[in-house]
Amino acid sequence: MKKAYRVKKEADFQEVFHQGKSTANRQFVVYVLNKPNQSHFRVGISVGKKIGNAVVRNAVKRKVRQSLSEMKDMLKKDVDFIVIARKPAASMTMNEVKSSLQHVCKLAKLI
Repeated sequence: MKKAYRVKKEADFQEVFHQGKSTANRQFVVYVLNKPNQSHFRVGISVGKKIGNAVVRNAVKRKVRQSLSEMKDMLKKDVDFIVIARKPAASMTMNEVKSSLQHVCKLAKLI
């Protein structure tokens, strides 16, 4: 994903957490904040230390990033959202991650 598609600043993360709406399934939590004047979505990915060591956490982030880039055309354009991985995400395959993300995005009305 390009830098323009990422939520990087702590203030932006906090804004989405405090003002956005959350939706979850067993593997992921998604916080969504509408930004009406935005030309494309921005996403932040958070994988906590409870998930595993750095290798495991980075693998989960890579799978989430790849899944979101494949779903890019389906996602709403005027939102910021944060994806938080839960413990079961560490043992999932790429296809399982993608289907789980699609499920939680449908619940959050991002698709």
